[in-house]
Amino acid sequence: MAAMLIGKDDLNMVCHKAGMGQRLDRKEAEVLYFDADLHTLAHLAHNMRLRLHPEPVVTYVGDRNINYSNVCVCGCRFCAFFKSPGSPEAYIISRDELAAKIDEMYALGGNQVLLQGGHHPGLPLEWYEDLLSFMRKNWPKLHIHAFSPPEIYFWSQKFAMPVKTILSRLMAAGLDSIPGGGAEILHDDIRKKVSPNKCSASQWLLVMEEAHKLGMRTTATMMFGHEEEISHRLDHIFAIRELQDRTGGFTAFIPWTFQPEHTRIQRNPLPAPAYLKLLAISRLVLDNVPNIQASWVTMGSEIAQLALFYGANDFGSLMIEENVVAAAGVSNKMSREEINTTIRGAGFEPRQRNMDYSYTGF
Repeated sequence: MAAMLIGKDDLNMVCHKAGMGQRLDRKEAEVLYFDADLHTLAHLAHNMRLRLHPEPVVTYVGDRNINYSNVCVCGCRFCAFFKSPGSPEAYIISRDELAAKIDEMYALGGNQVLLQGGHHPGLPLEWYEDLLSFMRKNWPKLHIHAFSPPEIYFWSQKFAMPVKTILSRLMAAGLDSIPGGGAEILHDDIRKKVSPNKCSASQWLLVMEEAHKLGMRTTATMMFGHEEEISHRLDHIFAIRELQDRTGGFTAFIPWTFQPEHTRIQRNPLPAPAYLKLLAISRLVLDNVPNIQASWVTMGSEIAQLALFYGANDFGSLMIEENVVAAAGVSNKMSREEINTTIRGAGFEPRQRNMDYSYTGF
């Protein structure tokens, strides 16, 4: 999409509307994306953040990202983590290993597990139910934030069950909420290029809508900076807003930049200004999604701290363990103390939260 040709009065009008906290339409979002300078976007997005969250607090969750398997038949071009079935490096986590990881997470002050894997062709649905039941029985207060929409849609096709049935069975076994993984860019032309064997944009949204109808809360993500255009990013953001208007089930939006190392997509990583611009646009357009997360895992602590003035009110996660982004050559690490110091350095008070954004006792 080429830069728009608009008058200064048009930009001023859109900036005034955004500054008043009024809902922006697609054309107005394009005006801001292409014509507003970065400092203006920061000012507008931070004001929106303060309107939604006037308290001087930045939250984060204490969780561990556990990949129960690295076996996947999708073969997404952006993924450096997966292994094909039969690979000597393929694994399925054992109960003992899982237990050790959860116990360590609790010892470090965590309270949530983010559980994800690939599209494993050989595991029955009962295996996933047993995994959830094992976790619920042994750690009854653990929040299980698990499985992405593509995984769930894959199972619905593989086991010939409606998405609602799959979700209901997983919830009965102990699933609490669903992360927004596998969204990439919610535009089928882009998905056919970067993840042709994964569910479509409408199918990703269907899984989320069914989960929301069942009373489950979820998050939404965007991985950008690979083979999409700005118009596709806006398609994604507006698709999230439209679903949220219907269901109100998303607790947060988490945009993060594509990391190309060891993948089959050769692109230079997006620079910090491009990330901050998208973050600010997200805060301004997603007036119905209460929280926007900064991504220190991909951007590092300094840019994540700056993101707190571009619309973000949440610092993401302790990320006690992370393997997928690390497989793409990015190894940012932050301890609880470093996260707290970074948040305080921006003038906010750090608070650990639950998935629903209630505060924990830590």
